[in-house]
Amino acid sequence: MFQRAIVGSPSTNFAAGLTTAALGKPNYACALAQNESYCAALEQCGLALIRLDADEQFPDSTFVEDTAVLTEQCAILARPGATSRAGEVSRISKVLEEFFTEIHSIHAPGTLDGGDVCEAGDHFFIGISRRTNESGAEQLANVLSSVEYTSTFVDIRGQTSILHLKSGLAYLGDNRMVAIDALAHHKAFRDYDLVRVDAAEEYAANCVRVNDRVLIASGYPRFAERLNILGYQTIALDMSEFEKMDGGLSCLSLRF
Repeated sequence: MFQRAIVGSPSTNFAAGLTTAALGKPNYACALAQNESYCAALEQCGLALIRLDADEQFPDSTFVEDTAVLTEQCAILARPGATSRAGEVSRISKVLEEFFTEIHSIHAPGTLDGGDVCEAGDHFFIGISRRTNESGAEQLANVLSSVEYTSTFVDIRGQTSILHLKSGLAYLGDNRMVAIDALAHHKAFRDYDLVRVDAAEEYAANCVRVNDRVLIASGYPRFAERLNILGYQTIALDMSEFEKMDGGLSCLSLRF
């Protein structure tokens, strides 16, 4: 059960952040409103929020998930693959020092974005992507092994439709995994009960199980129906402005 979440407000220059999407410029006022709805949903799920002020130095800093990987045993500070985001890690480090006695770091030449790390119980799937390289993945795997977690690498560099592994993958608990078609056939997931996401609804794959609810992006009715049939209580949130910046539901918080 999660108890807390670290969240960061979008900065006024949010639209100047990195993106591969061709969906237009995000509306700052709408992004703020959507972020507040997201925070309210986390609180509805029982989480206490640790709110970080907007950081104008780093337009992407609202996507706090990329700065660290949190486990019950320790925290691992990431080393973002985009050089413009490197400075985001230091303020997250200061927050984590209040809650974790064991903190590790990814070092050069390794790069690691937290969005490439999908926790599935005691096992972690680590995406090797445009942002996370082999060295970063290996460093993380070694840290996880030292605290008795296992891990598997999933190379997504050939997938043009997703930036991070969790753009197309989410663990719901109870051995159930959400996956886009491009990942569903991967041997790493053959022992999971898969909830497939249609090609037309790929963005919906980035959902988040938070205690007894699942946060989902609104506007994807077939995926929402599948989860409801499976018995999940869902909270649908408008993520349009974050989608324009390659962001999703998991990206906006560090949950622990």
